[in-house]
Amino acid sequence: AVTAADQVDARFHARYRARRKRYVYRIWTAPYPHVFRRRYCLHLPEPLDTEAMRRAAALLVGEHDFRSFTSSKSKTKSTVRTLHALELRSEGAWLELHFEGDGFLHNMARILTGTLLEVGAGRLPAEAMAGILEAARSAAGPLAPPQGLCLLEVLY
Repeated sequence: AVTAADQVDARFHARYRARRKRYVYRIWTAPYPHVFRRRYCLHLPEPLDTEAMRRAAALLVGEHDFRSFTSSKSKTKSTVRTLHALELRSEGAWLELHFEGDGFLHNMARILTGTLLEVGAGRLPAEAMAGILEAARSAAGPLAPPQGLCLLEVLY
C-alpha cells in the first residue's frame, strides 16, 4: 500500500537513487504447505541446519564481487556490491532470510537463498562461501523459487 508521497526533482530515478534495499525470503518448514500463504513462501519440509546457514551468511556480509550469485544474463558493468546484513530469523515453522544491501544483481537474493539452503541441507559446507565468491555462477547453489521473495523497503 502507498503510505506517503513526496514531490521530487524531475530527474529523480527511483532505482538509481536508492542507497539501500531490504528484502526478505520466507520459508515454511512444516510438513504440509501453508494453505493461505503458499503463494508467498517456499514450502521446504526438510530439516535445515540453521547454524551452518548463519555461519555461511556471515561470510557473505561486506563488499564482495557477487558475480557467482547473479544470472548469466546480467549485463551489469560491475558485480561488486555491499551486503550490509544477512540475517536468518526463525519462529515456529517460519524461517526468514533478511537481506540488506546497497544494491542487488539480477536474481542475487534468490541465488544467495538457494546456496544457503544447500548449506542448510548439508550439501555444501558453510565454509564454501569464500570459494564460491571467487568462482563462477556454476559454483553457487540453485535459484530459489520466486514466491518466497519480497521487497520490504527501499531507502533513499
